[in-house]
Amino acid sequence: MRTYETIFILHPEVAGDAYTEIVDKYKGILNELGANVLAVEEWGTRKLAYIVQKQERGTYVLVAHECKPAGIRELERRFRIDDKVIKFMTVQLDGDYEPSGFVRKTEESEAAAPAAEKADKPAPEAKPEAKAEEPAAEKAEAEEAAPAKTEEESA
Repeated sequence: MRTYETIFILHPEVAGDAYTEIVDKYKGILNELGANVLAVEEWGTRKLAYIVQKQERGTYVLVAHECKPAGIRELERRFRIDDKVIKFMTVQLDGDYEPSGFVRKTEESEAAAPAAEKADKPAPEAKPEAKAEEPAAEKAEAEEAAPAKTEEESA
C-alpha cells in the first residue's frame, strides 16, 4: 500500500458534534476500504485563499493514511457527493508520513505558550532604552553627512 495525505475543507457552519461525525465518518470510510489511518490533524477554521462555493472560510482536516489507489478513488467519490465538503485534495507521499506541525493549538497549549515565552525573554526595560539612543545618533550622523553630499553634488 502507498502512503497518502488527504486534506479536505468542510463548510464553516459545520461545528461541534456534526463536525466530529463527519471526521469520524471519513475515518470509518478509510477503514472500510482497507486503509491504515496514520494520523488525523484538525487545523481548524481558516480564511480561504479564494472563495470556494460562495464561502470565504473553511474548516481544514488532514488525514494521513496508507491505502490502495482504488480506495482513493472511492474516498474522493464520496467527497464529491457530500455537500459539507467544499474542497479536497489527495497527495501521494514519497517516503513515510511526518507530522506537519501545523496542528491547531489547543486551549492548554495556548495558555502554556505565553508563559513559556515570558520565561525565555530577558527583561524588556533594558532593550528599549538602548534602541532609542542608537537611532537618534544615526539620524544626527545622517543629517550631518547629507548636506555635505548635496554641496558636493551641486558643485
